[in-house]
Amino acid sequence: MTRPDFTRLTRENIVAFIGDIFDRRGDDEYLGEPVTMAQHMLQGATIAAQNAMSEEIVVAALLHDIGHFTSEFGTFSMDDTEDRFHEEAGAELLEQFFPSVVTDCVRYHVAAKRYLCATKPEYFKRLSEASIHSLNLQGGPMGADEVAEFEKNPNLKEIVQVRYLDEAGKRPDMDTPDYWHFAPMVQRVVDRHCAAQAAGV
Repeated sequence: MTRPDFTRLTRENIVAFIGDIFDRRGDDEYLGEPVTMAQHMLQGATIAAQNAMSEEIVVAALLHDIGHFTSEFGTFSMDDTEDRFHEEAGAELLEQFFPSVVTDCVRYHVAAKRYLCATKPEYFKRLSEASIHSLNLQGGPMGADEVAEFEKNPNLKEIVQVRYLDEAGKRPDMDTPDYWHFAPMVQRVVDRHCAAQAAGV
């Protein structure tokens, strides 16, 4: 079967484009964790769906690490000595097609780890070895001024929700549906956002 042409991303093909990435790269190692990249993101989305969270949160959990596949910096590894800013790469890919609550959850899920480590010391105990390593590269827990600034984000609650889902999605024994199970939901979120934009909302 011929692979679709993704040279120009549109409302009609963005969901398939992301699915193509999942299909081709989903089995990539996830940062030294006992799950693959696809398993990690699918687990977060599945947990969100099981807990009746909004479609935007389910989709944000599903796509929060998409920048590991699209970033020109490549994928993080335990040998890295500097941050690769995958969160920004992911948000830049999505922001044309998804609402700010989704793109903020993608763009700030790393910052949310730093925020939670600063404001909820018990959160640090949840972190895996790989997550602690990346935390150190990402600047460690936020300082007081950073916390105050971060708390101004109108999507703070949702960003923190997705951060908790991020940490939960690292179970080697968890079964999940594949990306295509969630694709209709992803399309609904895209369509709502694009319709609102077209209407000037």
